Amino acid sequence: MKNLEKPLILLLFAVGMPVYAATAQSKPQTSHLTDAAIEQSIHTRLAKSKIAADKFQFKVQGGVVTIEGKTNVIQRKGAATRMARAAGATTVVNKIVISEEARQKAATNLAKRGEQPSGVKRAQVTPGQQ
Repeated sequence: MKNLEKPLILLLFAVGMPVYAATAQSKPQTSHLTDAAIEQSIHTRLAKSKIAADKFQFKVQGGVVTIEGKTNVIQRKGAATRMARAAGATTVVNKIVISEEARQKAATNLAKRGEQPSGVKRAQVTPGQQ
């Protein structure tokens, strides 16, 4: 009987683990922080960050952070979103506008490297193929 116990326990563990993992991931994430606490955390993080130079506007309501402003550095849009999430936002609405100058600079850099704007090289199609 003891010879069957170990494989049986392993089997039960292997079958039960995916079920547990699926239910653990399906729970909605909720923030236990107040809007004021989230906003304070954002301002504290912002004070230590290079993106403070862009003077983005952060509004927090019901755990949802809305970010507005303009930037000349494309990466700062993503950095602002990550900062809001790290501060405890349940959802981030990023309305930051990237300047045309920054877009052109990025397109030029991608063209120099031979890449498409999406970062994925397109397949070459020869005539007669399709």
